[in-house]
Amino acid sequence: MKKLLPLLFSLTLLASAPLKLPPELQGIGIDQKLNAQIPLDTEFVDQDGRVVRLGSYFGREPVLLALVYFRCPMLCSQILSGVVSGLKPLSLEPGRDFNVVAISFDPQDTPATAREKRDEYAHHYSSKAGVRGWNFLTGSAESIRAITEAVGFHYRWDEQTKMFLHLSGIMILTPEGNISRYLYGVEYQPKDLKLSLIEASHNKIGSAVDEVLLFCYHYDPTTGKYGAAVMNLLRGAGVLTLCALGGTLAFLWRRNLQEDRRALERELQT
Repeated sequence: MKKLLPLLFSLTLLASAPLKLPPELQGIGIDQKLNAQIPLDTEFVDQDGRVVRLGSYFGREPVLLALVYFRCPMLCSQILSGVVSGLKPLSLEPGRDFNVVAISFDPQDTPATAREKRDEYAHHYSSKAGVRGWNFLTGSAESIRAITEAVGFHYRWDEQTKMFLHLSGIMILTPEGNISRYLYGVEYQPKDLKLSLIEASHNKIGSAVDEVLLFCYHYDPTTGKYGAAVMNLLRGAGVLTLCALGGTLAFLWRRNLQEDRRALERELQT
């Protein structure tokens, strides 16, 4: 396990910073395809063993999509735990305001492992809310390839570690199935999750205050986070105001000094 830690650490950093990739990580990454349409007709098998169309989770609410594999020993668990931790403080709820869809990119995963993981993370989110809105899917290699290619998710099986090598991140999709946002890492700030879900819903969820916040923050696709754009502008305006005020005071001080000097010269002449 110690040998895996440096590799897993690299995987969590790849999406957020340009690094020179070691040979074993070549070809692994996430290509952002903002506004791209995912294949809603693709069929998967849900945690209850039912064949479902991916489009059945779309139509009314935005979707938080996590591409993981359910037998993953480390990174995928961190991703799903990060989703749960980020969602807990929000007033938005799975199944009411949005849906969580976790798709395994391992064709060997089964509905039984999907159900086990679904129950685990839904319970961590809330022991009282049940499993509504939490959907864990498995599928064939063909179905998996259709969704991973659509969202630009590149991964590879590593025979040495007996693991899939992949980046850590999630996608936020609109009710129509278009890719709205990519959020990177294994920890997702509640602010980033909330703003991305509200944006993806076309402002149909959230409060009036949340809509105002969308004007105060903007999404940075290079980091997968929201930055305080308006606040930075206000700070910049404040600095300019202080500079202007300082310049005005300096001008007035210099003018008064010159007037005092002229008055002194007149008194000396008399």
